[in-house]
Amino acid sequence: MPLDERKLRILTAIIDDYVLTAVPVGSRTITRHHDIGVSPATIRNEMSDLTELGYLDQPHVSAGRVPSSKAYRLYVDRLLTDGADLSAPDETIRQYFDRKAMQMEDIVKTAVQAVSELTRYTAVAILPGQPQMRIATLQLVPMPRDSALLVVVTDSGIVRDTILHVSSRLDMDALYSISRMLTDQLAGRTLKEVQQMLDAYARQGGGETQVVSGVRDLAMQMARQAEQDTVDVEGIQNILNYPEFSDLDKARAFMTALERRDTLIDMMRADDGDITVRIGPELSVMDGMPGLSVISGAFTFGGCRGTLGVIGPMRMPYEQVIRTVATISRSVTEIFAAERI
Repeated sequence: MPLDERKLRILTAIIDDYVLTAVPVGSRTITRHHDIGVSPATIRNEMSDLTELGYLDQPHVSAGRVPSSKAYRLYVDRLLTDGADLSAPDETIRQYFDRKAMQMEDIVKTAVQAVSELTRYTAVAILPGQPQMRIATLQLVPMPRDSALLVVVTDSGIVRDTILHVSSRLDMDALYSISRMLTDQLAGRTLKEVQQMLDAYARQGGGETQVVSGVRDLAMQMARQAEQDTVDVEGIQNILNYPEFSDLDKARAFMTALERRDTLIDMMRADDGDITVRIGPELSVMDGMPGLSVISGAFTFGGCRGTLGVIGPMRMPYEQVIRTVATISRSVTEIFAAERI
């Protein structure tokens, strides 16, 4: 049944206090810290009702109450539907991107580090596999001892490089010409198409075989990597700062879960909206750890959709964390769009 305004105010006060202290909240605490406008006896009666309705748990008979997963779900749903401003000041977020590293992996790495540092939780980013990734540019840069640096840039902003041995007669101008020729022929083609073209070219015995083989091998390596989702995790140790995970076995179970790639991808998936929040038992992939919540947001790049978010205890400051995840996810999308990645 819907809660009246007084019950909602009391429940919100309990959640706010418990998030800050991790200590069960009693009626005296509510009276001292919040202006509810009713007597402690009335607050106790309301807390009893909230317990019967499943919004509060009582760990011990004489202890205060703690919010249940049902209480957090109500809190988050109201937060997401009441039109609250869930954007953080741009300057707070933008400082993490001051270096303007324009490779896609660098941008995502910076973003997941920012989320972890600002929230003090474990942060995860998921980049979806891109089997149809295409070559954008290719460049050969001369290096000492008859070698050259091969740099390949894709349409998604991924940059890969490798060192090739080349003929001593290939000077800077020759390498530039070969770069232009290969870019003209390969730009816009998928990595697998590039492999097939260069295989046929090598069989014909044309051109610089060392360069052709080097480009083909790098394209093959990139194609294998592009078929899988990429998972980036930061701040794994942050979970140890919270009393819910002071138990060694529980902390070890959390660490083990983060090593399971498929579990992480399933946990972090974002729904169609900007922000997805999964609380406690809603994380079916973590049956043995019901005290976790996940907040994830989506970002876009090159027509693809990635996910960025946090994993933390169910007792978290949801408004602050949602604001951080939403703002950084949006900032990543804007940076990709500005750089045309």
